[in-house]
Amino acid sequence: MTNTQKIIVFFLIIGIVFFCCLVGISAYTLWQKPLGPSLELPTSTYAPLATLPPTWTPFAEQNPPPAYPATGTPVPTATAPPTPASALCGGPDSMIILAIGSSQHVDSYLYGLADVIRLVRVDFVQPSVMIMSLPRDLYVEIPDISDHYGTTHGKLNQPYFYGNPGMGYYDGPGEGPGLMARTLAHNFGAQPDRYIAVNMAVFTKIVNAVDGITVDLPQAVDARYTANPENRRNVVFPSGINYLNGDQALLLARLRPISVFERVKTQNKVLCGLYDKLTSPSVVGDIPGIINAFKDNVQTDLSPEEISQLSCLGTQLKGSDIIFLNWDEDIFTMARQYDTTGAQLGEGSFIWNVDFALMREYIAAFERGEWLGDASTAPAAPIDYPNKSFCD
Repeated sequence: MTNTQKIIVFFLIIGIVFFCCLVGISAYTLWQKPLGPSLELPTSTYAPLATLPPTWTPFAEQNPPPAYPATGTPVPTATAPPTPASALCGGPDSMIILAIGSSQHVDSYLYGLADVIRLVRVDFVQPSVMIMSLPRDLYVEIPDISDHYGTTHGKLNQPYFYGNPGMGYYDGPGEGPGLMARTLAHNFGAQPDRYIAVNMAVFTKIVNAVDGITVDLPQAVDARYTANPENRRNVVFPSGINYLNGDQALLLARLRPISVFERVKTQNKVLCGLYDKLTSPSVVGDIPGIINAFKDNVQTDLSPEEISQLSCLGTQLKGSDIIFLNWDEDIFTMARQYDTTGAQLGEGSFIWNVDFALMREYIAAFERGEWLGDASTAPAAPIDYPNKSFCD
């Protein structure tokens, strides 16, 4: 499988989530049953720390703002005011959706690496959506498949590949998304409620179906010097406003001219452009037809009732309610992993090293509706925290 085949952008997934949120009751008539098997994820046995380690200091919205801890000390930050008593739209208080982007270029889900992995927290009490990325190159233990060629570990993008029917490594519930969910629970304590998986072919359909998107770039992105040679083109996306069709938007999101973390930020910009177009008066009336363009190409266990709840909630969202959470890059270090299942046995496969206990705390905070930021660069107002960005 080529590197091009391995690259997919996360907003394919989140775009589907927002489509569901914006469609309203028309989605019910188009989507009469879940398109994929349920996760049936076991109840988590992970217990978050009663108190954070001594290097962690609580940070709350106060006036005046509190003094920040020493440089480099991570701190938890609340993302919403105290919640009222009841959820909106008949939904749960919150829903965690595992969002997967498959590397497949076709409409089937027999194979494909999960080269985009996101957790999406939908809050029905304080209407908002939080999106957290998970680096695909983390080296993790993969449960429930050791009887197949002795496979016990791999990169985080591999459980989805092993779990789908084309490989046949996994006999449990949920196919590829099920094995991915179990891997996230086993290594990091994550407990997604539902999943959505899409492949690369869906993205251009979505953008072209809304007649293109507008993306405002803070700096130019040069396709001639991207880190991956297979993505190099004689194209420069200038700073400022860019009007993009599906192919152009896909190319922009695939580029990695600086780092994988900068690519995620660019992808966030593209997602916000898609959100803006979906909420525009010229497109909202066409959404039922747009749904038809991709609904058969989505792997998900969302029920019609849950889609209706998301649709209802979507009417109450504004751009600033869509929150992207960015990792502190300093907690990751580059390394090489040598193992018999690696794709590059001679030189080892590239991986990110990170403290898994710290990752568990990040994910536990995320599932509570919080995020852990880096106090060394904290501004005066919590809403401007550098570890967050918004569609506004």
